[in-house]
Amino acid sequence: MRQWRRESALDVYTLVAAAVLFAAPWLFGLTNATARLDFWMSALAIVAMSFAAMFAYANWEEWTNVVVGLWLIASPWALGFAHFRAMHFSVAIGVVVTFMALLELWLVHDGYSTRRTSITPPGQS
Repeated sequence: MRQWRRESALDVYTLVAAAVLFAAPWLFGLTNATARLDFWMSALAIVAMSFAAMFAYANWEEWTNVVVGLWLIASPWALGFAHFRAMHFSVAIGVVVTFMALLELWLVHDGYSTRRTSITPPGQS
């Protein structure tokens, strides 16, 4: 059995954000069909990458979540629903997903660098 990584908690939070994104059209009565399809496809991509990162971590999975998060931030303007309520959900979830992915990348990188650069105190061998 694979050991749980501390950073995997961020993947759980990202999964919650993806669940909110997937359910947003029903929960908040969003009627824009383009936004609804964008939310569902983006949520599925986030879920797939977050599960993959929890069970077999690789940096590219988090970078994929960064790209999807940035897409969610830009998609209201790219797909033409910038003047609808759906824009607020898209941008908010995009910011959360991007932040969580970048934070996990930073924590993993910082953890590896601090483990490799352990300094022996003076007087000890």
